[in-house]
Order: sequence, then structure tokens, then C-alpha cells
Amino acid sequence: MPSRWDHLFDLKPVALVDHLLDEVARLLAKDLESWPPPVQDLDPATLGEFAPLFQEATRRPAPAVYTEALRLAKWDLAREFDAFDDYVRNKRYLERGLSPDDRVPLLFLTRWLTEQMLGLGEATQGRIKRPLMRDCLDRVESRLNATARLPQA
Repeated sequence: MPSRWDHLFDLKPVALVDHLLDEVARLLAKDLESWPPPVQDLDPATLGEFAPLFQEATRRPAPAVYTEALRLAKWDLAREFDAFDDYVRNKRYLERGLSPDDRVPLLFLTRWLTEQMLGLGEATQGRIKRPLMRDCLDRVESRLNATARLPQA
């Protein structure tokens, strides 16, 4: 008579890197539920244009801002600087349905996501490289899409 646990033997093992990226994506998606997302060592002197996001109560950005921030963070990690610069310089976010007021939250979320990924690379002593960081951001986006927090692009 088969045990109720027998089906576990038929499952494929999950690579440690895949498990790590899934867990990081889950944690980042959870962090993105709050606005602004948690920031460690917040120094008001270095916040620059992002200071208003932390000094006054601001509304949570539209889901499209998160979608575009993920796009920009992936470009940043892929070192696609020309595409990134063209997008920001020519205000391509306006073409994607964002308003001029969305610029600061967009840039903040982009920087936050990029820093989270670079921190992951540092914490893993360089084992998680930029292609895997982009994969992790894809997983974050999938999680956010699955919970209907982002529009489908």
C-alpha cells in the first residue's frame, strides 16, 4: 500500500540557486507591498530627490510604475546604459502610461531593486551574477503579476 509521502520521491530536486532566487523574489515582493519599501541606514542628507518620499506621506505608485522600475533595473543590471539613458532622458515612461509625477518613485524603485540585487551578489560572495539577478527580478515580477499587483505588459 503506497504511503501518502510516496509522491515526494517522484518530484524533481530543486537546485539550490533556484530555491534561493525564489526565496529572494518572495521576500522582495513582500517588501514591495509597503510604500516606500524598507530602506536600511536611511541618511536624510544623501536622499537627494528621493527625500520627499520619506519625509511626507506619499501615495503608493501605480502598478505600472513597478513594472517600469523592474524593466529599468533589469537594463541597469544588464549594463544596457544606452537604453536606460534614452528611456529617462526622453521621458519614455510617459509613453508607457506614467505621469510626470511618477518619475521620482520610478527612479527610486529602480535604484532600490538594483541595490537589492547587487546586495544579493555581495552577500553570496559573487556567486549570484548579473544574469541570475535579472532572473530574480523576473521572478519578482511574476509574483507581483500573480497577485494582480502589476498590469500585464
